[in-house]
Amino acid sequence: MMKVYRRFYASVKRGLDIVSSAAALVALSPIIGAVGVAVRMKLGTPVIFRQDRPGLNGEIFTLYKFRSMLNVDESVGRVANEDRMTPFGSKLRATSLDELPSLYNVLRGDMSLVGPRPLRVEYLERYTDDQARRHEVKPGVTGLAQIQGRNELSWSERFKLDVEYVDNRSLLLDIKIILKTVFVAIKREGITAEGAVVGDYFWGSSPDSEAQIPVQSSQEQR
Repeated sequence: MMKVYRRFYASVKRGLDIVSSAAALVALSPIIGAVGVAVRMKLGTPVIFRQDRPGLNGEIFTLYKFRSMLNVDESVGRVANEDRMTPFGSKLRATSLDELPSLYNVLRGDMSLVGPRPLRVEYLERYTDDQARRHEVKPGVTGLAQIQGRNELSWSERFKLDVEYVDNRSLLLDIKIILKTVFVAIKREGITAEGAVVGDYFWGSSPDSEAQIPVQSSQEQR
């Protein structure tokens, strides 16, 4: 019975993802265009940030977002994330406007509106078996962890919420997460980890894991 429900849920959810993302891309096109122009003027090119991320069953896809940081420039000492982040980029991330291009990923089927956030490819080999279950569903633009602390949560807390979503996913839960996401975005909660301009880097769950961020490869941790 559960398998039948899961198939029904997946079909309905995919239909809602297509309709919602297509409608949002059309309705928000003036905002998307304006943000694109602002990114070009404030941060230069490329306007769109692209990075490989693992999706359903760990399959790799290209994630699209508006860039929110300056390019690395060693000649002027602009290497660390703190040096690359600008007030404009901080506002872009705080309002989640940098996520708008990800609606294209939803329309394509790489992502869903709701699901565990797509993280970095190198994290795949560092997950425990339980943490890896987050890839049993498509990644989402928002998810359970994003409405309960976002980057302020520890990695273990985030992964626990991701797996909780996998086990309890339903249309009602998706609706609740989307509605709560609006409030979280308005309040601008949990944008960054404490003491960092982006989320912290995941080295693994072993006791020896180092809590540090590679300087040049950590533009996006959300």
